[in-house]
Amino acid sequence: MSNQLIRFKLNLGYDQYLAVYQGIAKTVVTIADDGRRIVFPASNIQSYLTRTGIQGYFEMELTANNKFVGIKKLA
Repeated sequence: MSNQLIRFKLNLGYDQYLAVYQGIAKTVVTIADDGRRIVFPASNIQSYLTRTGIQGYFEMELTANNKFVGIKKLA
């Protein structure tokens, strides 16, 4: 089986993501383009954090066994 790609939008304000650093939030929950609810560690998108938060369109790659491979920003 091949890897699966899941696309989704995020619009997290800086204060929302700040909760990760404070230990309050450890995961991000969003709805993928195909309607699936996805939950993943907030640390997986930390590199996209700016002063305004994390906004954009992303693609997550998972193995056939649902193991995380990576996330890239598309737009």
